[in-house]
Amino acid sequence: MNRRSLLVLPFTLLLALAPLLRAETPSAIRPESVGLSTERLERLRAGMQRYVDEGRIAGLVTLVSRNGRVVQLEAYGKADVEASRAMTKDTIFRIASQTKALTSVAAMMLVEEGRLGLGDPVSRYIPAFEKTTVAVPPPAGAVAGTPVGAVPAKRPITIRDLLTHTAGIGYGYGPAAEQWKAAGIQHWYFADRTEPVAAVVERMAALPMDAQPGERYVYGYNTDILGVVVEKVSGMTLADFFAKRITGPLGMLDTHFYLDSAKKARLATVYAAKDGRIERAPDGQPGQGHYVEGPRIAFSGGAGLLSTARDYARLLQALLNGGELDGARLLSPKTVELMTVNHVGTLFAERGPADTGMGFGLGFDVLEDVGKSGRYGSEGAFGWGGAYFTTYWVDPREKLVALLMTQLLPATGSDLHGRFRALVYQSIVGPPSGAPAPR
Repeated sequence: MNRRSLLVLPFTLLLALAPLLRAETPSAIRPESVGLSTERLERLRAGMQRYVDEGRIAGLVTLVSRNGRVVQLEAYGKADVEASRAMTKDTIFRIASQTKALTSVAAMMLVEEGRLGLGDPVSRYIPAFEKTTVAVPPPAGAVAGTPVGAVPAKRPITIRDLLTHTAGIGYGYGPAAEQWKAAGIQHWYFADRTEPVAAVVERMAALPMDAQPGERYVYGYNTDILGVVVEKVSGMTLADFFAKRITGPLGMLDTHFYLDSAKKARLATVYAAKDGRIERAPDGQPGQGHYVEGPRIAFSGGAGLLSTARDYARLLQALLNGGELDGARLLSPKTVELMTVNHVGTLFAERGPADTGMGFGLGFDVLEDVGKSGRYGSEGAFGWGGAYFTTYWVDPREKLVALLMTQLLPATGSDLHGRFRALVYQSIVGPPSGAPAPR
């Protein structure tokens, strides 16, 4: 290697590492420069700390970004109370159903490449789904123990049905729960399985579903099935697809299905809410889980990933930017637009009062009517959360990303998410540019 090459090499390496350095070190800026109030963000900090001080949560990490600039990234409390291990900004969390966003993005990347279609029948990629059935509960007044019947599905399940959770597929607790239980397929947790998700999905196809395709919003294994479709179309495991096509390009260095032993000390402990207090969740499923010590075979597209607040915020910022971040383009702006509008009419809102004014897109809930929903936000804001009580949303109108990471399962009775949302929005005092709001 000549002298000129030696001089150029460090510069070349610096350019290659630039996105990763940005991922690790978000800019520290004055909140006022993007229309947020330093004083009002202090209310957010104090409010979150109060949950820790009152023993209602062990610890958490919050991140708020506006106009592409991280204005608040803070850790509170303990990652492990018994070991007195502090929560840190790079603590790793089980994000469960927040995995669905990555799987949905992966599927839409394949749609953009012409390798997958939203209207395609799932059976084109997983033949076992060619003829599915739907459970028919016994008639009213039937003798106890009368078996559940089944009728043929009225139409094939499509890729769009999976993305919108309108395939009629739950988590195995519907009318045919006994049959799903007998098949060993219930609950969202896959990390302890000694077989790939694809093998489980093949068996699902023979079981009676909860509803006819397209007729109800039924939250369940839809995105796990979608993950298998991504594997079939791409020829890669879902773990490899994420690493090569999403997390690698975005510099999401701490987002994995299973944790390397070198990162074990950064994994937060799971706690459970009980009578207004918390206690350590048990080992095993789902509790502390099998993310460090386990089979490491099943890559659940519906609920399998681990991540950090900083990592996940990079995915959300890419979506807010119309599919691109730091030169890594995952999707086109029109695809992101398609993903973040309501595709299900009133089906999502029909779940109950908590979802009034809401719709569901291709992988995310979508705020349609602020007044009807009764929640802070803007029309078009989209987001979701995870079983371990993580939550996030993106507000395109406000150019806002907000993310809360903690580990609480179950989180019965906690109002933390609603309080966090209110405290984020009350900190907005101007437009994203930081200029005075028009009078």
